[in-house]
This record gives sequence, structure tokens and C-alpha cells, in this order.
Amino acid sequence: MKIETVDFFYLAMPEITTAADGSQDALVVRVTAGGFIGWGECEAAPLPSIAAFVCPMSHGACQPVQNAVLGQRLESPADIARIAAQVEYDSMDLLQAPHTWSGIEMALWDLLGKARGEPVWKLLGYGRSHAKTPYASQLFGDSPQETLERGRSARADGFRAVKFGWGPVGRGALEIDADHFAAAREGLGPDGILLVDVGQIFGEDVERAARRLPALEAARATWLEEPFAASAYGEYATLAARTSVKMAGGEGAHNFHMARNLIDYGNIGFVQIDCGRIGGIGPAKRVADHAVGKGVTYVNHTFTSNLALSASLQPFAGVADATICEYPVSLQPLAVELTANHIQRDANGEIAAPDAPGLGIEINPAALETYRVEVEITVQGRTLFRSPAAA
Repeated sequence: MKIETVDFFYLAMPEITTAADGSQDALVVRVTAGGFIGWGECEAAPLPSIAAFVCPMSHGACQPVQNAVLGQRLESPADIARIAAQVEYDSMDLLQAPHTWSGIEMALWDLLGKARGEPVWKLLGYGRSHAKTPYASQLFGDSPQETLERGRSARADGFRAVKFGWGPVGRGALEIDADHFAAAREGLGPDGILLVDVGQIFGEDVERAARRLPALEAARATWLEEPFAASAYGEYATLAARTSVKMAGGEGAHNFHMARNLIDYGNIGFVQIDCGRIGGIGPAKRVADHAVGKGVTYVNHTFTSNLALSASLQPFAGVADATICEYPVSLQPLAVELTANHIQRDANGEIAAPDAPGLGIEINPAALETYRVEVEITVQGRTLFRSPAAA
């Protein structure tokens, strides 16, 4: 097979807010080769990601991503790795390239799985897809009372594990943050798994983050996610040495080496990888393998559609000891309607990567039209990109 076309669909809700909600828009990728279609999703700003695919060449190390993709042979996982290396080399000075390539790479795995009649996790070398305990991924409330109610609601909905993220935490008084942590614990009950995500709010200020540790420990939080900037490895390690609460991070890694450094030098206990940012499923699997060797727990990161959710589960589907996974529950209608099928919890409240060819997720064509953002990129009178038809 040869890669014939790569199409991008820029989708968005009618109104975009400053809320830390990645499901407000989407960049969906469609790839065709050999009569098959694969789908992927970039976890990045759609417009610059499209531009990275079609932009005029600046110089030999700053070529558009399309130059390394279109017309390439696709017969095996080795071909995906080969194309990835070419993208990295040819577009090394195009910083958006890893995000653009991530969605394409997902789509190539989906397409190859469909062509072979096998799920992606099997193409990655796993013998089975192990069930995972999903944690309801949601934002902190605007007040501790609202956080309490969100915790109770998640437990009532059958979730034993819940992650509270962003919101007001780290933006005001220490006492308010402590109240939020205590409210989250009360809402989950004594046996609930409490996960806390502060969205890099402390930058590289270890002392400011450390002042929250007693309250986190009192609330028995399992992890503190992204207290610092993605590459602040020393700060992660310093904070990790001062608490029983494990550090978590990695969603900001846009290549394997960033994730490895966070594991090796940041001393995190949980590494969270977003396939829509790191370069796709292949490098995410490489991180999962490294994490197993280091005794670090791999966790998927995703806060968009079930297409992205399925992709995020594939790299550690066969890791039996990695038993927890992110499961977005507060998605915008765009992300819900994008796919015709969804990954549902079973009778035990668990989920697993689909046992179906490719990613096992079908796109809803109607959503591609309903939430469509018309894009045309023109340079010196030449049209480099125009939004494709959904059909």
C-alpha cells in the first residue's frame, strides 16, 4: 500500500472558552491507502497543526510534514517507524510537527490494523488487552462544595477513582486548596482513589508546591499531577523526595526522550502520555516499555474523543500491572458525537482497548459537518489547504 491522501478536519464548538477543556475543538485526521481508511486525532491547536503539514519549505530541516508522508509505503509497523524518523529529521525545525504527525501516525496504525484485520494492540506485540480501572477525569469545582458534589456524583456513577484538575487550585490561598482536597476526599469516600492535577500552576516554584503537600497527604491523594512545567525535571525530583504522594506527569512530552527524562531524572511514579502529542502510538509504546523497566506506572492521557481514548489505551493495553486509565466524563457534545461508538465500562466498571481491527472506533460523518470549521490556507495566490469533504 501507498499513502494516497491525508485530510484534516478542523472541528469546534460554537463558543470556545478559557476552561481547561480540550474537547472544545478537535483536529481529526483521515488517511487513505490501498482502499482502506484510517482515522486519528491531534491533541493540539488545529490551525497551526494543519499549517505544519502544508507550509512552504523554509530549508532542508524545516520541510512540511507532508513531504515525508505522502506516497510512502505502508505494509508493516516498521514502515510507520520509518516515516516517523523521516518526519523528525526533515521537520526538526518545525516545532508543531510532532503534534501534526501524532494524528497521522494514529491513523496509520488504525489503517494498518484494518488492512490486517487485527487490533492495534496486537500489532504492537501484545497477546491480550487487559482491563483497566477508569478514573473519571473532571475539573475541580469553583468552590469546595462544588468539588464535594462532583466527587459524590462520580461515585454514584460507579467510578471508584476520580481525578480533579485545574480550576482554582494554586491560584489563591493555601487554605482554599486544602479545603478542595478535603472536599474531594469526602466526596469520594474513604476507599475512593483520589488523583489531583494542578496543570503546571507552580511553574518551577518548589516551595509553593510543597506548602500543599500536608493537605494532599491528609486527603490521601495517590498522585500530584503536573505541579511544574513539563521539562522541570529537577523540580519534580526535589518535590518527590519530600512527600509520600507520587508525582505524575508526561502529557507535555512531545517525544520519547522528554518522557524518559521525566522518569529517569524527575523521579515520577506515574508517567502519563498523550498519543496526540508525543508523536503517536509508537513512541508511547516505547515509553510504556521503559516505564515497566523502571518500575514506573504508565497511564494514558486523554481528554477528547473516544477515538483519542482508544489510541491512548493501545500502548499499554498488554501491561497487566498498569491497571488505571484516564476516562473523560465531562466532554463537550463535539467529542461525544464525533464517534459512532464508544468505549463503555463493563459490569466490573472496567474498560479495555477494543478487540476490533485498528482502533475499533467508527467516525460519525455527521459530526464532521456539524462542527466543521472552514479553513483555506493560501500563499501568494496558491491554495495550500482547503477543508475537505466529509464523504
